[in-house]
Amino acid sequence: AAPSPKMIENTVFMSFTFYSTILILKMYVIAIITGQVRLRKKAFANPEDALRNGGLQYYREDPDVERCRRAHRNDMENIFPFLFLGAIYSLLDPSPTIARIHFFVFCMGRIIHTIAYLLKLKAPTRSVAYSVAQLPCFSMALQILLATIPYW
Repeated sequence: AAPSPKMIENTVFMSFTFYSTILILKMYVIAIITGQVRLRKKAFANPEDALRNGGLQYYREDPDVERCRRAHRNDMENIFPFLFLGAIYSLLDPSPTIARIHFFVFCMGRIIHTIAYLLKLKAPTRSVAYSVAQLPCFSMALQILLATIPYW
């Protein structure tokens, strides 16, 4: 289905939609990876899954599965606020170029963060990626606050 003409007029929102969709797909990929690691390592979170895959001895935790879960949880803690901030920010009529930079930096920071997490890259790769991705969120939040102060 084609986007409505009104939606297409807001190039910032369309850019936000593009990067948000990339990030949501990335989260789905991490969920699939987590499931695959569970199967490979035979480490199941529920007894019925363990019984179906070899026995209750596989109802257990595994460090690699937990790493995937932490990466996914970290995404939820960061991408969900970005979705809110980016959507509201898009309504403030920001410069399309500056907005795209905000969305791109956040998206790339989160992708690098995930790669660093899952591949166990040397510190401080993951924390630098995390910090860089937070900058556009703080910028958008500040701009939202400044635009809405008159209405509090």
